[in-house]
Amino acid sequence: MQALNDFVSLINSYLWGWPMIVMLLGTHVFLSFRLRFPQRKLLTAIRLSVARDKGAKGEVSQFGALATALAATIGTGNIVGVALAIAMGGPGAVFWCWICGVFGIATKYSEALLAVKYRVKDERGSFVGGPMYVLERGVGRKWLGALFAFFTAFAAFGIGCTVQANAISSLSFETYGIAHWQTGLVVTLLAAAVLLGGVKRIASVCGKLVPLMAVFYVVGCLALLIINRHYLGAAISLIFSSAFTPTAAGGGFVGASVMIAARYGIARGLFSNESGMGSAPIIAAAAQTRNPVRQALVSSTGTFWDTVVICALTGIVLVSSILAYPDISSADGAALTKVAFAKLPFGQHFLSLAILSFSLSTILGWSYYGERSAEYLVSARIVPYYRVLYVIAVFLGSVVGLDLIWNIADSLNALMAIPNLLSLLLLSGTLARETKKYLWDDRLDEEEV
Repeated sequence: MQALNDFVSLINSYLWGWPMIVMLLGTHVFLSFRLRFPQRKLLTAIRLSVARDKGAKGEVSQFGALATALAATIGTGNIVGVALAIAMGGPGAVFWCWICGVFGIATKYSEALLAVKYRVKDERGSFVGGPMYVLERGVGRKWLGALFAFFTAFAAFGIGCTVQANAISSLSFETYGIAHWQTGLVVTLLAAAVLLGGVKRIASVCGKLVPLMAVFYVVGCLALLIINRHYLGAAISLIFSSAFTPTAAGGGFVGASVMIAARYGIARGLFSNESGMGSAPIIAAAAQTRNPVRQALVSSTGTFWDTVVICALTGIVLVSSILAYPDISSADGAALTKVAFAKLPFGQHFLSLAILSFSLSTILGWSYYGERSAEYLVSARIVPYYRVLYVIAVFLGSVVGLDLIWNIADSLNALMAIPNLLSLLLLSGTLARETKKYLWDDRLDEEEV
């Protein structure tokens, strides 16, 4: 098993190396220019995300689709992942993570647009869609759609399920001494109560949970910034300067070149917001929207909240904390986060609750991605069985070591991104036409014919 784990880790080092980072970031930049920067319509997108598109076709509200997508993307990577990027790439990594989010908005917009445009009704009369349908109906390559669905259906058991459940049970054991199986049983029952109710219950729960957990976390970060206020200006200045000039070792930071800072920052941004991976458009396709561009705008705000706001906020908190308390810099990613947030009253409990809620929401969001992919590969009849297996996997993930599963899931996530990015590039002309028609020609309120 160790040999297999080492082999998969080696594969990951290639799949998630510079070629993948360049491919993802390159797509972000290309689509931003090709579509004339839909990021400029961010305020309109935020307004649409909280408005119900009455009478539109779909299974869940636009906000419900957004909340479910955010549930899957806002996770431990927003907290521990950013700390790891800073530990390995220095403070400049925060800037590159932020830049990745800014340009990634265009990719998330594009994925959702195509998902709605090429969505279909399944055997039960429900709208389903995502990159698998885009590859089949838009690109004309059903086998690529099947590959994407296969990778997604199995990746959901890893990064979206067992890994998250293990993070919850491990944290509960380390912090409060609660046995893994006890935490696993509680999380499994909670997940089952939501997941067995289908997409509408998932969207309903996520619509309530995501805003609460995001506001809770942001308030905590702002409190830490107030505590570190004397170092805030220096932290922001260091983040920007370190993004373009090598960081010397000292002052609480490791030495890092510009390339290393960019590598870790961009990688963390890509992993966190999932723009280009193809997961979020699966739920976007179920949204009640009158035309593809409206939901594309709503979906694009997910990358803004996840990376441009939450990851950046985490980064500023951690850099200012290191400047204020240089002795904490020797900690690794996870430990650095714990030490930084310990400066808050009840900081340990705050961080525990944040990670618990983020991980649980990810379990809910990814379950939908997995079951829709399984349905594409087989039929709607497989969905109840997939849900049961997913719930069982939640418990198993809570009590079993997951190094191998984590590495396999990472590989599957990379393999998901490749066909999805291909569809975005091949259909960039369609994206440009739809964007011009509805967005730049000011026809957002028109229904798609």
